[in-house]
Amino acid sequence: MLTQVAEGVWVHESEFVQSNAVVVRGRDGVLLIDPGVQDHELACLANDLAGRTVVAGFSTHPDWDHLLWHAGFGTPPRYATARCAASVEEQLAAPNAKAEITAHLEPTGIADKVPLDLLGLVTALPAGAAEVPWDGPRARIIEHRAHAPGHAALLVEERGVLVAGDMLSDVLVPMLDLNSSADPVEEYLAALSLLAAVAGDVDVVVPGHGSVGGADQVRERIERDRAYVLALRDGEAPDDPRIGPSARPGWEWVSDVHEGQAQRLAQRR
Repeated sequence: MLTQVAEGVWVHESEFVQSNAVVVRGRDGVLLIDPGVQDHELACLANDLAGRTVVAGFSTHPDWDHLLWHAGFGTPPRYATARCAASVEEQLAAPNAKAEITAHLEPTGIADKVPLDLLGLVTALPAGAAEVPWDGPRARIIEHRAHAPGHAALLVEERGVLVAGDMLSDVLVPMLDLNSSADPVEEYLAALSLLAAVAGDVDVVVPGHGSVGGADQVRERIERDRAYVLALRDGEAPDDPRIGPSARPGWEWVSDVHEGQAQRLAQRR
């Protein structure tokens, strides 16, 4: 079900790790950002959009759950940053790429419910593109390398909505790109600085996973993520409500994510 979060902007929340698809109304149709995740949810979203043409799609980054699509959305261009598109092409060129995603999903119980036939059919925008090319309100691209290559947040300026991709979540801790050859901590801190620079223009923040936040939560989430990343950098135990005993019920596994990346970051040091 679509929930309106701002004028001309709706969110469709998935049962799977509270994934958020975002719909933005334009002049002749809608922009669809990161639709997901299970087949019945994608079909529900397509049904909710009946009568509204999807004129463009956008994937915020190259993780599988942000690269999904449904035939009911039609065949508009599905944009991504140049770096994101290159990463997707590399991933899908690997033998058995989709089979590996399915195997990865087996423990979750939804492996047979995620449609992968239209996975990752994205169109690369020119390097350094400043906005999504479509006929609706300006969707400014804020590209960085915090979580994945070519990750981008979108700022829908006229609506005051920041679509943050896999950042600024109230349930997931920052997940660093520990496969990057650069410094993943500095990359994440740089990305948070980019988001902080536009925070004053944001009335609604939509994370890739988790709850939609209001204007009063934007800077709070940025600073919470910054504190977590700095604690990781310094080898300290983060004082963070998303992990440990204070983690939201059903999200206890985020503590395992934290422990895993803390260990990997220590090994890099």
